[in-house]
Amino acid sequence: MEFSLLNDEPVTGPAADRLGAGQAARQLAKLLHDSRSATPLTLAVDAGWGMGKSSLMRLVEAELRQKDVETVWYNAWTSTGADALEGLIKTVLMQLDERVLRRAVARLAGRKPWLTTLRATLTVAGATVGLAGLVDRFWEELSVDAKARNDLRTELRGLATAWAEGAGDRPRRMLVVFVDDLDRCAEETVLAVCEAVKVYLDVPGLAFVIGCDRAALGSSGLLRDLGPAGTAFMEKIFQTSYRLPVAGGEHLEAYVRSCAERSGLRELLDDDLVRLIAARSARNPRRIKRLINGFGLECALNPVWARFRPEAVVRTLLLQHLYGDFYRLLVSSDGTYGHAAREFLEYRTARRVLSRWVEVDAESWRTTVDSVTGHGLVAPETGAPDSWEAVLTRLEEELPTAFPELARDHGFVHLVEEWMRLPQADELLRRLQEGAAPVAVRADEDPPAGQPEGRDEYRGVSVLWVDDYPEQNATSVRHLRAHGADVLVAQSGPTADRILSTHPVDLVISDVTRGTERDAGFADLAAWRSRGLFGGPVVFFVGRVTPAREQRSRELGARITSGSSDLFEHIDAACAEIRQRPS
Repeated sequence: MEFSLLNDEPVTGPAADRLGAGQAARQLAKLLHDSRSATPLTLAVDAGWGMGKSSLMRLVEAELRQKDVETVWYNAWTSTGADALEGLIKTVLMQLDERVLRRAVARLAGRKPWLTTLRATLTVAGATVGLAGLVDRFWEELSVDAKARNDLRTELRGLATAWAEGAGDRPRRMLVVFVDDLDRCAEETVLAVCEAVKVYLDVPGLAFVIGCDRAALGSSGLLRDLGPAGTAFMEKIFQTSYRLPVAGGEHLEAYVRSCAERSGLRELLDDDLVRLIAARSARNPRRIKRLINGFGLECALNPVWARFRPEAVVRTLLLQHLYGDFYRLLVSSDGTYGHAAREFLEYRTARRVLSRWVEVDAESWRTTVDSVTGHGLVAPETGAPDSWEAVLTRLEEELPTAFPELARDHGFVHLVEEWMRLPQADELLRRLQEGAAPVAVRADEDPPAGQPEGRDEYRGVSVLWVDDYPEQNATSVRHLRAHGADVLVAQSGPTADRILSTHPVDLVISDVTRGTERDAGFADLAAWRSRGLFGGPVVFFVGRVTPAREQRSRELGARITSGSSDLFEHIDAACAEIRQRPS
């Protein structure tokens, strides 16, 4: 099977529009065209990252060109700081008539002493000076000092007016300037672009279409340090905004199919999986592209998948990318229940049976009994259906907290059922569990090149980490030590007892299940508390969090999580408590 990568370029014409943005593009283009007498004006195309702003703007540009409206594109992300102001102004000047600009430069040169004026006039009149040279000369004349800058807006107004009205008996000309990626820029660049638009280029004949996430440019986003005057200035930039609606329904599914077709993955995705990708990618076109590119790269390059068919790889990666918490549960093996996918499907059957939503047959009853007894509970009685609801409630207390919600997710159920039907499902699971042991990795673990390794945020904190598979936590232990913590490791309860009896410990991090002991971590902590051996903060870091485990943790005054980011949040909170203790 041949795979190819999808680029991240916006669409350039109606033929490539799969998200149904064409109608909005036509209406926006008509609005701009009909507003030429109302220029200057600024329109924001407002949407979040990856939602199709650039594509819509390209479609609007294509529509305007058919209406004889001149356009130019300026990517703010390519400039930095004050250079953005100069770059945007020069971009606009490059679209004006050369003869108009030549006269303006000659007039500006005439203000200087006669010898300088003569040289400038000869240079401007020379045939070798092109439009770019004239633009540079114009900028040089009006950017030398504050006084010259004061004249810049007046000169630009005159140039734009002469250009807009210099079309003879034709309608007044209009230049639409598309500014993209403004919300990806640094604050200094954003302010420079806005200064260019509002202070210098707010002139007749010009309209700006600015692609940005306005929330990211607000006082609670990128520009949160602006004072009231700066915030008011930003509000004046846009006359109006078009909030790009989130793509949905048939358009988004068509987009997924188109991406899959172009990448070579189309035959691996049935309609249910197409709908799942559309829904679970936050309806974000860029995320969809990245997801499908990731599938292709994994299938083609990762030797882990060499023994498995492409459909097995794609379905596994869908679980990993779209249902990350379940995937971590699937590949972890904490001794509680060895196969999370089978556990989930058994629970779904038990849920339907014990809720009396379906007729009970021998197979579904057997699955229900296996689900209940597999979690250490008493099997339901066939002749006592009134007690089944209580059995289900008790079962769900022993299941991962997300299972009830996942059971209502048709796309997830379909994906897991297909994954379990794969001929290589068991071999695939073994391979994943062997090579993907869960570890807690902090986002800021690797310091920048040339910087000291870590900060001292945990200096003076003594940590005891209890886990019968300590290699799973090696990365996190290194991180804690690099940031100042003293970390001791124990693989069993008795070893932890000896450490607590002989070493001062501020924080305990522990697993729950060890070998065949399902609640070893809880039992150890209860014993330490009752004996007065340890009364400090405890975080249980586990492969699965269930309501029963959450309740037991609360009773013991501990925290519990299965996520690496949550783990370090709990550690930080515990360290804050430790430092607040009286000396």
